[in-house]
Amino acid sequence: MRYFRQFSYNVTLLGGGAVNPDILSQCVDLAPELVAADGGADQALELGHVPVAVAGDMDSVSAHARETIGADRFVETPDQNRTDFHKTLDLIDAPVVLGVGFMGKRLDHELACYNTLVRMPEKRVILVGEVDICFHLNGELKMALPVGTRFSLFPMARVNVRATGLVWPVEDLEMSPWGMIGTSNETNAPNVNIKVDGPGLLVILPRAHLTDAIAALTPPKA
Repeated sequence: MRYFRQFSYNVTLLGGGAVNPDILSQCVDLAPELVAADGGADQALELGHVPVAVAGDMDSVSAHARETIGADRFVETPDQNRTDFHKTLDLIDAPVVLGVGFMGKRLDHELACYNTLVRMPEKRVILVGEVDICFHLNGELKMALPVGTRFSLFPMARVNVRATGLVWPVEDLEMSPWGMIGTSNETNAPNVNIKVDGPGLLVILPRAHLTDAIAALTPPKA
């Protein structure tokens, strides 16, 4: 697998969907390396940012963006069996990736991004929207959050889940898209601990807790 490069810092990955400039600025502050997926290159320039790299099938990138950013920063990936989000993530090795411009606007594109999170469980990716953030959990999660925080669990596959620190108990609970789900739970203790027996569980939190999610997902330094 090839990478743009191995990033020492967190990466902000910008897509071509709905983007709030203030949210993008917040993400770039938290994840200073900006990478664009296809049409996200033009969005980056419009909002005053120049991405360090761009990937995708390039069907949405303008000639102006190509010229301004520089041809050496583009990696064209014409594979039509994967989304531009998937293809760009495939080329990034970073502690945590913040995905902006992938939630909101077109629902089919947004659903495809959630599918990608589950298909790439080795990646630590947080999708950031206007209201919520979403990330995939494979293994164990420990988070410190204020009591009363909305904390939703949504299965994209059949998984067995255990959780402490939530109002509605989750103890060896089998979840699946066609069975039990866990939306609109909330914290009742300052620490939440979740364990899942395999890939397929999405965690959804209010965007106000983005920094808490980054802290929880950041791997320990060697």
